[in-house]
Amino acid sequence: QVQLVESGGGLVQAGGSLRLSCAAATRTFSNYAMGWFRQAPGKEREFVAAISWSGGNTAYADFVKGRFTISRDNAKNTVYLQMNSLKPEDTAVYYCAAVLSTLVVSTDNEYRYWGPGTQVTVSS
Repeated sequence: QVQLVESGGGLVQAGGSLRLSCAAATRTFSNYAMGWFRQAPGKEREFVAAISWSGGNTAYADFVKGRFTISRDNAKNTVYLQMNSLKPEDTAVYYCAAVLSTLVVSTDNEYRYWGPGTQVTVSS
């Protein structure tokens, strides 16, 4: 069982930045691939970014490439999502997720554990 808790969301103006954090309660965090997903009101949940267990491989949705960066600190059991050049269309609840895997995982139905989410609101 892995408990995940996101933090760092909030209200920011367009063009601004936020850094989301996801803390994992597990003694084997480095065995887990991690991902970030988001869901806007009235829309399906969508993939944002993912990172392999070692941090050596990452994947991004096309709409965040060049703006968002995923990273992890296995010593702190934490994965991060640095979000720059934010746009109003980035407004959503952001979720982190974990799955036992050595690969980068970008599909939500492969993830086993999910956090409760953190709200990100970007004003125009």
